[in-house]
Amino acid sequence: MQLSRVSDAVSSVTDRLTTISPQPPVWVVVVTAVVAAAVVIYRPVWRVLRTCVTIAHEIGHAVVAICTGRTLSGIRLHSDTSGVTVSRGKPRGFGMVLTTLAGYPAPSAVGLGFALLLGTGRQTLMLWILIAALVVLILVIRNMFGFLAVVCAGGAAFAVSWYGDAVWQGVFGYVVTWFLLFGGLRAVIELWRVSVRGDGSDADQLAWLTRIPARVWVLVFGLLTVAALVIGGSQLLGVGAGDLHG
Repeated sequence: MQLSRVSDAVSSVTDRLTTISPQPPVWVVVVTAVVAAAVVIYRPVWRVLRTCVTIAHEIGHAVVAICTGRTLSGIRLHSDTSGVTVSRGKPRGFGMVLTTLAGYPAPSAVGLGFALLLGTGRQTLMLWILIAALVVLILVIRNMFGFLAVVCAGGAAFAVSWYGDAVWQGVFGYVVTWFLLFGGLRAVIELWRVSVRGDGSDADQLAWLTRIPARVWVLVFGLLTVAALVIGGSQLLGVGAGDLHG
């Protein structure tokens, strides 16, 4: 009997994750894009929600650090929306360059991945991937503000994915995806404005590691985030086009 209950629970979760949701009409996609863009542009709200972009930024550093053989020591998120990922390994070399490079493109890369999932109607899977990433992140967070920020983000995603219907899941998923695509680009624009200061940003660290000027690295970040926005945005806007004409 107990085994049967476990099997039913696993089956229920599997059914949720493999569900193909109806694609929303194009006006819903456009409205979520406008809402996300407004959030990113409006400075008072951006100052609060920028932490979500920082979370993706630090996840990028952490994942690439692990993939290149470095040892992840921990991640800290701060109330000023900054963050730091500490890993152990060679202070120079290709692995360190990739680890440092990964941060700024990461929010846009995550947004692009989510856009591809939404484009195939897998919005529940997209939300659960988000939740799983945040649960793992909790294990390596090393300060209280970071812990609370990740728990709040994960709690919101879980509530929508478990209790929300397909409509609310879709709206939440599209807003989050657009926010990461737009937010990743804004973070790079902000970096461009301060990169001349030599304040130890990722671009400055890459300049020290490679002898390539920091501004060149900011341009690389910009190209990657713009590309993700164009490709991801096209994917999102393509969703619903069939409904519009159907």
